[in-house]
Amino acid sequence: MRPVHAKLDLNLLIALDALLEECSVTAAADRLSVSEPAMSRTLGRIRKVLEDPVLVRAGHTMQPTPRAVAMRSEVRALVQRARTVLAPAGHPDPGSLTRTFTICANDAMVTSVGDHLLTCVEREAPRVTLRFLAEPPGDHAGLRDGSIDLQMGVLGPLAPEVRTESLAADHTVMVMRPDHPLAAGDLTAERVADARHIVTSRRGRLRGPLDDALAALGLSRRAAVVAPTFAATLLMLANRHDVIGFFPWRQYRTNVRTLGLVTRELPFALPPLQLSLAWHPRDDADPAHQWLRSRIRDSVQAVLERDDTPTHPWGADRLGCRSR
Repeated sequence: MRPVHAKLDLNLLIALDALLEECSVTAAADRLSVSEPAMSRTLGRIRKVLEDPVLVRAGHTMQPTPRAVAMRSEVRALVQRARTVLAPAGHPDPGSLTRTFTICANDAMVTSVGDHLLTCVEREAPRVTLRFLAEPPGDHAGLRDGSIDLQMGVLGPLAPEVRTESLAADHTVMVMRPDHPLAAGDLTAERVADARHIVTSRRGRLRGPLDDALAALGLSRRAAVVAPTFAATLLMLANRHDVIGFFPWRQYRTNVRTLGLVTRELPFALPPLQLSLAWHPRDDADPAHQWLRSRIRDSVQAVLERDDTPTHPWGADRLGCRSR
């Protein structure tokens, strides 16, 4: 058995985290603001300590070894915990903060709240990088294993220890081109059910809350196509006059208007969309993490909390839109 090292160099752990994240000596060196030769020497020290190559050449890229893959999430969690422990008390100085925050969110949140958040971060903390990850097709433990810092949106099941905070409420509206038949006239549940639908589902599901609401009325719809993201659905709606889609209004109103599409309120009720923020308790007291959470709250309030009812170029009265 090898003896335990009397001197533990935390810099090796930080370098290992960067190397496992970037899978590149050059990129890891840039990330930590050191020279490439220095990072190569550090990788050599890490290999000696671990008795493992860690990264191996595969063509023009480098690939992690099985042991490196197995330890990646644990290394990330240890580095984040060390930052929290060693962070000075009080408020952080965003201007001197150098850090990458990984946020899991769907494209609706990224293009609405995320865009505003980026503007705030660029102004206050120019050395901070925001890395947005798409929601995975299944449940994941990104908060628990440290691969993500925050998760925001309509959240599914999370680990029991995860902290959550309500951000805002949203609701679903119907979206289409102005020349679609449902853009005018009385809107009934039957007309909605008879239309050709684009379903948005990252998991490729054909059914959702809308189908449950129609079924309660003795109706059903036909999904003409399933798109993996709201952005894809939006572009398909802009190109096709014969289909309708359904969007979270507050998150997508700007994009809908930019493409010249129109919206209508549904003639039946759907469950409200509760937008929330989630993080792991190990980051609860981290000043930098607290700062980012406060900026997310500011962006949500600025972008989503405006009193803005769906509108139509021809007027809400003619369309029979309900005020909310």
